[in-house]
Amino acid sequence: MELMRPGRGLCRYTATVQQPGSSPLQRTNRWVRTALLACCAVAVTACGGRERAAEQLAPEKLYERAHHTLMSGDHRNAVRYYEALEARYPFSEYARQARLDILYAYYKARQPESAIDSADQFIRENPTHPRVDYAWYIKGLVHFERSANFLERWFRADLTHRPPQDARSSFQSFATLVERYPNSPYAHDARARMIFLRNRLADYEVHVANYYLKRKAWVAALARTRYCVENYDGAPATRRAVGIMTAAYEGLGLEELAAQSRAVYALNYSGAPPASRRRRDWWPFW
Repeated sequence: MELMRPGRGLCRYTATVQQPGSSPLQRTNRWVRTALLACCAVAVTACGGRERAAEQLAPEKLYERAHHTLMSGDHRNAVRYYEALEARYPFSEYARQARLDILYAYYKARQPESAIDSADQFIRENPTHPRVDYAWYIKGLVHFERSANFLERWFRADLTHRPPQDARSSFQSFATLVERYPNSPYAHDARARMIFLRNRLADYEVHVANYYLKRKAWVAALARTRYCVENYDGAPATRRAVGIMTAAYEGLGLEELAAQSRAVYALNYSGAPPASRRRRDWWPFW
C-alpha cells in the first residue's frame, strides 16, 4: 500500500520524472488502474482467506456460520458456506439440514435454477423426509416469482397473454404440496397462490381461444375453451370461455350444442356482473 501514497517511494519518482509523452490525464488513468488492481487483489485475498477459514471449521461450526450469514441477509456468501458444508461433510446431520436451508439461500440470492435443481434433488432423494413439503413450497415459489417480471411489477404491463410455462410449473408444485401435505404450514399460502395462478392460466387459455375464434378456427377454439372450463372451474375467465364456446358451435353449424352452451351461460352467468378484465397483481403476496 506504500506505493499508493503520494510523495513516497515509486509514487514520488513517477510524480517528478515524466515519461516521454506523459500527460496529467495519462498519469491519472494510471492511478485509477493501480487503485482498481489493488482493490481487486484485496477482494480476492479476502475471499480466499474466508474460504480457507471455512475449510478448517468443524461441521457444526460451519453450519452455524452459514445459518448466521443467511439470517443476516448475506445470501450469496451463505450459499458458499452451505455448499462447502455439503462438499466437506456430505454424510453429517448438518449437511442434511443444509440441503434444505440452501434452497432458501438460492431463492434469496436470485439463483432460481440452482434452487429448482436442489429442490428436485432433495425431493427425489428424501421422499419421506418430514420437511419435504418445504422443498415443494420453495420450488413452487421460485416458479411463481419467475412467472412475472419487472415489466409487470413496475410498469403494470399485462403479460397474461404470454405462454405461462412457469405459472403451470408453480401451480403443479403447489398442488402437489396441498394434496400430499394438507396440514403443512405452507399449505395455506400455497392455496392462495394457486387461486391466482388458476386465474392467470385460465386467462391465457381464453386469450388463445379468442385468437382462434377470430380466425374461424372453430375446432381449435372449442378445444381451448373446453380445457379452460374443465381445468380452471371457478376462474372469472370461464364466463368468456363459455361465450366463445357458443360462438364456435354456431360457426360449426352445431345449433343443438350451441343452444346447450347458451343455456349453461344463462344458468351460471345471467345474473352475474360483467366479467372484469382487471388483472390481479402478483406482488401483494409479499
